[in-house]
Amino acid sequence: MTAHIEAASPHTMNTYARLPIAMDHGQGCYVWDVNGKRYLDGLGGIAVNTLGHNHPKLVPALQDQIGKIIHSSNYYHVPNAEVLAKKLTELSGLTNVFFCCTGLEANEAALKLARKFGHDKGIANPQIVVYEKAFHGRSIATLSATGNPKIQKGFEPLVEGFIRVPLNDIEALKKATEGNRNVVAVFFETIQGEGGINPMRADYLKQVRELCDQKDWLMMIDEVQCGMGRTGKWFAHQWAGIVPDVMPLAKGLGSGVPIGAVVAGPRAANIFQPGNHGTTFGGNPLAMRAGVETIRIMEEDGLLANAAKVGAHLKTGLAAALQAEIASGGVKEIRGMGLMLGIDLSKPCGALVQQAADKGLLISVTADSVVRLVPPLILSATEADQIVAILCPLISAFLKEAA
Repeated sequence: MTAHIEAASPHTMNTYARLPIAMDHGQGCYVWDVNGKRYLDGLGGIAVNTLGHNHPKLVPALQDQIGKIIHSSNYYHVPNAEVLAKKLTELSGLTNVFFCCTGLEANEAALKLARKFGHDKGIANPQIVVYEKAFHGRSIATLSATGNPKIQKGFEPLVEGFIRVPLNDIEALKKATEGNRNVVAVFFETIQGEGGINPMRADYLKQVRELCDQKDWLMMIDEVQCGMGRTGKWFAHQWAGIVPDVMPLAKGLGSGVPIGAVVAGPRAANIFQPGNHGTTFGGNPLAMRAGVETIRIMEEDGLLANAAKVGAHLKTGLAAALQAEIASGGVKEIRGMGLMLGIDLSKPCGALVQQAADKGLLISVTADSVVRLVPPLILSATEADQIVAILCPLISAFLKEAA
């Protein structure tokens, strides 16, 4: 019998509270650790693995690209960068794209766009409206835009120039910005991910779009986690029938290959000129091929419809299995859209992550008390039922434990 392999990383910085699990390989919506234990992937690499693992169409395409060219630099054109940019503009109704490697980079670029937009209008001290419970990244600027004091602690002084408002309250937004000529943009996630799966209401999104038009502000929507088909539309804000001026993307765009993008409309597409912004690895041939192929496969395999259908099935299944806990108040709410769902419990529930893994299911807990499910968009109804069958008894037992 093969000896058990301990999961340990003594030479890497201790920046993550990792589970004692090391992954070896994956197939579809399942992954196996180095000891051969199988897990149903309800986390999807944190909303990254759009096509699951070892997808039969994606892997050969990436192998083909690796055998051609991986990186060339932005001194030269990258053919698939134009292919992917054109596709993203068609899907979004916007006009131009800047490519980078991560969601943080995409959000950082959006913040720079907003500031330069202000400076170009003669505003010396541009200010950006951001939201309570927001998460936009961990660089100094994106951390400053983030609405979580716990992760900001120890990294002060934060970057100035942000005005923070609550979600879904148009009067609060108007009041916070009243008479302030320095405001240049409103920046938010359509559905907050790290903040606890908190959706912006469609009517509120329309009101913000209207206000931005009135005030000549950029509407900047962070679709890093909720975009790329996860809610059943290409981008979550499309459920409200609006179009932003700036839209950062990442995560699911490359199905696991690091990629980020800032998609911009006419009011923001020409703000950056040569020398204003850049990145060594952004738009590299391998990442661009991953993006092109991810969207192609999503379209061929009908994954937007699958996300909507299986997501609704999963949400209904969770609600049915947790009926008693919802009635008692132990489960406060099951919220989200498509395959981006959160189960909000009445007490912190971080222990459920290890408990679920022990039972062969990968999940995460965000905002202390929200179980987050962001599985691959290839998830089947049968696999959704398996998530319910593993997760709900654990939640039920956990809520019965003494606080």
